[in-house]
Amino acid sequence: MRKLAHFVAVAEELNFTRAAERLRMSQQALSTSIRQFERELDATLFDRSPHHVSLTEAGQALLESGRPLLVASSSAIERTRRIAHGELEVVRVGRTPAITGEEATILLRGFRHSHPEVEVSVEQHWPADLPRLLVGGEIDLGLARVLADGDGLMTRTVANQRLRVALWETHPLAAAAAAVRLPQLEDDTLVVWSQKSGYRQLLLEICRRAGLEPRDVVVNPLQGTPPVTAVTGPGEFALVTAPAGPSGAPGVIVVEIEPPVHVPVAAMWLTGSTSPLVAAFDGSA
Repeated sequence: MRKLAHFVAVAEELNFTRAAERLRMSQQALSTSIRQFERELDATLFDRSPHHVSLTEAGQALLESGRPLLVASSSAIERTRRIAHGELEVVRVGRTPAITGEEATILLRGFRHSHPEVEVSVEQHWPADLPRLLVGGEIDLGLARVLADGDGLMTRTVANQRLRVALWETHPLAAAAAAVRLPQLEDDTLVVWSQKSGYRQLLLEICRRAGLEPRDVVVNPLQGTPPVTAVTGPGEFALVTAPAGPSGAPGVIVVEIEPPVHVPVAAMWLTGSTSPLVAAFDGSA
């Protein structure tokens, strides 16, 4: 693990001098460690020249799998120290804007009841940032609607939630029906939270499978806000997981969709993570 840490520092800096300063060791000792590591692996990890250092294909592969391994190792050591000293353990969850704070609370409720000795911290992040935050050890678990697999990362669907439609309170369908069929919204504009995202594509696929091609698709200009607040007028609708009825957002009503449609909640974590929260979600999948 020590040699792996040396390798990752050089791979990230692509400069032996800066990496040695970061590790607080001499450049000669670092170079010796890397050469020994390459001999043990029987692989060349870096292409070296007097003025340039770059990763080989083997080095790139090791970086992708080795960085998460270092984070998991550090997390395991820190957890052991906390337990040994009777300190409160803290787990950090990153949720995307598509997963509301209320939904995250419900998803984490069972864990909080079974692990009262663990403090849970929940933060909002963009989906594209979750892999980097996990690999960097800044969060222990990521929650989103759609997550792509990554090197050293595990992704599982941990829940499915019913999708509903948020409408302006004066929209004809808001008061006229207990449920809405998606094709009834063909004259309205769909409000989404990103110009390019896996969840946007999923919502559009759901609409199209139901026979709806929205008149237009626009991005909510108030990023990071609760999904039900995206609707600001009678000609708009948003697909949300909030319960049916008054939404709590002024002027917005949430209506059931028929036939029912569900969207996933995906969780992502580092392979080999020792976090008790990861163990709980891994066991539930």
